[in-house]
Amino acid sequence: VIVAEHGASRNAVREALRLLSAEGLVVRNRGVGTRVVARKYEHGLDRLAGLAEALHEHGPITNEVRAAHRIRPPDAVAARLGLAAEQPVVYLERLRWLGDRPLSLDLTYLAEDVGAPLLAEDLEHRDVFALIEETSGMPLGSAEISVQSVNADAETAAVLGVAEGAAVFAIDRLTRLADNRPVDLESIRIRGDRITLRSVLRRTGERG
Repeated sequence: VIVAEHGASRNAVREALRLLSAEGLVVRNRGVGTRVVARKYEHGLDRLAGLAEALHEHGPITNEVRAAHRIRPPDAVAARLGLAAEQPVVYLERLRWLGDRPLSLDLTYLAEDVGAPLLAEDLEHRDVFALIEETSGMPLGSAEISVQSVNADAETAAVLGVAEGAAVFAIDRLTRLADNRPVDLESIRIRGDRITLRSVLRRTGERG
């Protein structure tokens, strides 16, 4: 098709595709063909930052707010937030878009006193981290994070616009205020074809 459309020789097209493949712009599979690789964006893991804050130079991040209300949390969620089982939390479910394409599905559980003021804020255009600091008057301090690759279930795949069973990043993050109180527990599914997670590791301590 490329040869016919552009009047180029097969050798020229083959060399062009080889160069594009070397640059990571296309993927060539024998018997399947060549496909364009979607652009990936780097998200650093060495700084506590919201998605819009981390990726602001790549375009607008908007949030499709699918749920925002108080719930009785699962026991495991209450335990990680240091709450009694009967204490309510604020639950947020957001589909996050970078430009016109879905990027991640975020499920967030917030301690009620921290999360309740956010229900009156602009959750469509603002990061939760920034809103927590503004409404609580307390800075965030640290977060415990784990990342693994999982296969998207049917619902997640439909929301993110990927095939069922496609590999996505599953991020679990527990964020604390500066006084070490846990207030924000997130379960995030990110399209692996759109994000590269990156960090800088430094060797510390005595060397043998």
